[in-house]
Amino acid sequence: MATAKIVLLNWNGAGYLRRFLPGVVAAAAPEGVGVAVVDNGSTDGSTELLAAEFPTVELVRLDANYGFAGGYNRGLARIEADYFLLLNTDVETPAGWLRPILDCLDRHPDVGAVAPKLRSTECRDRFEYAGAAGGYIDFLGYPFCRGRILRCVEEDRGQYDDARDVFWVSGAAFCCRAEVFRHLGGFDDDFFAHMEEIDLCWRMQLAGYRVRIEPRSTVYHVGGGTLQTDSPRKVFLNHRNNLAMLFKCAPPVQRAVVAVVRPPLDLLAALSYLAQGRWDNFCAVFRAWGDFIAWHRVLAAKRRAVRGDRRSEAAPIFRGSILLRYLLGWRTFGRLQ
Repeated sequence: MATAKIVLLNWNGAGYLRRFLPGVVAAAAPEGVGVAVVDNGSTDGSTELLAAEFPTVELVRLDANYGFAGGYNRGLARIEADYFLLLNTDVETPAGWLRPILDCLDRHPDVGAVAPKLRSTECRDRFEYAGAAGGYIDFLGYPFCRGRILRCVEEDRGQYDDARDVFWVSGAAFCCRAEVFRHLGGFDDDFFAHMEEIDLCWRMQLAGYRVRIEPRSTVYHVGGGTLQTDSPRKVFLNHRNNLAMLFKCAPPVQRAVVAVVRPPLDLLAALSYLAQGRWDNFCAVFRAWGDFIAWHRVLAAKRRAVRGDRRSEAAPIFRGSILLRYLLGWRTFGRLQ
């Protein structure tokens, strides 16, 4: 029988651990699933809290903050299980959320990763921005979800309750096969945080695995627990990592289109920040491009490795611009279909 372990990555999240970890442990117990916390060098007393209040939770201590990607890679290297169920510390897990996820992995050996629906903890009838009911990307690399197009988040009325293959699932609740994770080298350490789960999902599909959403399972996500949406650091990481992901994984035609169209679009994004008086975010977009260009040789080697693992093409990419459709008033995934 396959073994599974829920793994939370923590960095100075003592408040979230105290709020959400009891529910994680309670939901895991009936399924015989263990819980572990990988601590990314916290300085807020998180490890002392875990030792005092959660003695049954396995603790993996790291010596520094390696980000989402590096933290999970280092932590999971020290954890044994057939399935890794990765959860953000700001995720609420109701009873019963695990069984549909485990069933999916048990029944479908070609599924590399599967995730529950994400709803908001604050507006519980609405999807949560980070992943909603499964994600896609458009031809220019912009991510969107069933239930969230750019900034427009839908109410969950059951309109996306069909289990299906998707292009990516959120790292907030990312459940995967350990052997696939390890074979593909896990998340890209250089990303630090943001876009690493989409990058890994893309690489999984190129390697012949499916990525799936399981709407019979729902969890609730606070979101923005580490970096706020308009944080310059987040703007920098999202722009840089998105470009790096496209360079690594996209086919030649898509890369050529991105190389022509994305620079002016990113310039417009930077100018919009400047118009808002956000000089820090304006500069973050240019720093992202600077890092991306400096990474060229490293990314070329990674691209060769991705192509070397390729067994199939990825799930369909939206053949158009989600930004253009949004500006034309198409604000729901159902409208796109």
